[in-house]
Amino acid sequence: MLLLRKYQRLIAVVLFLAVLYAIFALTGLKDHFNLAFLQQQILENRLEGLLVFVLLFALGNLIQIPGWLFLAAAVLTLGRGLGGIATYVAASISCVATFLIIRFVGGDALRRLDNRIALTLLARLDIRPVASIVLLRMLFQTVPALNYALAMSGVRFRPYLIGTLLGLPLPILLYCLFFDYLAKALKLL
Repeated sequence: MLLLRKYQRLIAVVLFLAVLYAIFALTGLKDHFNLAFLQQQILENRLEGLLVFVLLFALGNLIQIPGWLFLAAAVLTLGRGLGGIATYVAASISCVATFLIIRFVGGDALRRLDNRIALTLLARLDIRPVASIVLLRMLFQTVPALNYALAMSGVRFRPYLIGTLLGLPLPILLYCLFFDYLAKALKLL
């Protein structure tokens, strides 16, 4: 019973994500997470489409939809400049939303683990939180597992936000250039 109590927040996060995923799968919402649907939303009405894009990015991040799908849709629809800006805004909002939701459900669950490696990594995160998060964002962008881990790491929101805002531009820029090049090479633009 003590073990269950110790890991209750971590279990709560897993259950929350499982229920959320089941809702998305059973309602058919998961089927809308594809390149064509995202492009259509943006094209039909730029302002509303971009708001739907941001919402879908945030929801997709919670259920393990990779961020590059959203970036590709934005770049192929809006071009690399506007597409990159739209993706940066959506990715930032998505990361913040995921952080707040998972922090609410899971608290600082990773701090409660009796794992030497986890505690060593968290200690290093504590020493330089902004620099650590910038580096993690540059390497892993908006990977949902990273968002969950950072939310449950006990890192304060302010360093999380600064690290996220500073760490996302470079990988987004590189992906924008890649998808723009790929689209031109395949004559999609």
